[in-house]
Amino acid sequence: MSLKVLDPGPLTTVQDAGRTGYAAKGYRVCGAADSYAYRLGNMLIGNTPGAAVLESTLRGPALRFEADTVFSLTGAESPAALDGVPVPYYAPLLAKAGSTLKIGVVASGLRSYLAVGGGIATPPVLGSRATDVKCGIGGKLVKGDTLPTGVCDTAALWRIITAKHLDRPLRDKAVCRGTHPVRVQGAQTLPLLRAVPGPQDGAFTAQGLHDFTHGIYTLTPNCDRMACKLAGPPLAMHHGADILSDGIVPGSVQVSADGQPIVMLADHQTTGGYAKIATVISADLPALAQLRPGQRVCFTFVTPAQAVQAARQQTALWQQVRNRL
Repeated sequence: MSLKVLDPGPLTTVQDAGRTGYAAKGYRVCGAADSYAYRLGNMLIGNTPGAAVLESTLRGPALRFEADTVFSLTGAESPAALDGVPVPYYAPLLAKAGSTLKIGVVASGLRSYLAVGGGIATPPVLGSRATDVKCGIGGKLVKGDTLPTGVCDTAALWRIITAKHLDRPLRDKAVCRGTHPVRVQGAQTLPLLRAVPGPQDGAFTAQGLHDFTHGIYTLTPNCDRMACKLAGPPLAMHHGADILSDGIVPGSVQVSADGQPIVMLADHQTTGGYAKIATVISADLPALAQLRPGQRVCFTFVTPAQAVQAARQQTALWQQVRNRL
């Protein structure tokens, strides 16, 4: 079974849960930028955890299904049509062999996900199918590509889905997109990113720490799958931003010499030489991955225990989907 790429869109790549265990050799984790939408899409069609999907940015691809296929769409919503008939997000869907799916421009958000029965089955590299363009592992989809898909008994799966009336979109927005805190700032409601202080929070002055949690930051055009460069109140340091390079994780908030924070995303480098004021918790990274340049965010400090509790709350939302299935 396979998918034929008729139009790749501006940036569509194969992504999974990421390439772990190779950071010491310089390989980045990569994987889906919005891990919540990625995992939910696979759940909706009964894929195994870690199955590879397609991640698109701003506008989705046009694809032809070469065989009957169950699929789902999650993440940033855009007009999507199967053979010209609109289809919903957050629901199991069936495409017949020869059908064409066209995914348009997102109305809000940034990244959308297409999961197919059995997952995208491109050859794995170091245990993962995640695309790492900078390292030459995989690449952006181009017109004419043929993407293999995994083994799936589509007929049996669809019989189960329809018999249990599961072919209906999820309606609960909290379940579809996760729950993320906000801060009301005058007439604005801004995404509030929770972050655990450190590991180099001691490099910042008391005023710098205060400005980090009380300032408003704007995403600059210098944002991609690697990191989001922000602009806002500069964060004052005792002795400058440079440190001996050490490890970087998703959510690390590096502060460059100009005092501006940079939040690491899925394609982050393995080490960095700027002081890190904090680490955005894993439960809030999906919200950041869906923001566009020009949008604004703010930060608050939380404890490691609060970060764990937020992760458990996110898992509870996934459990609601499991219970439905």
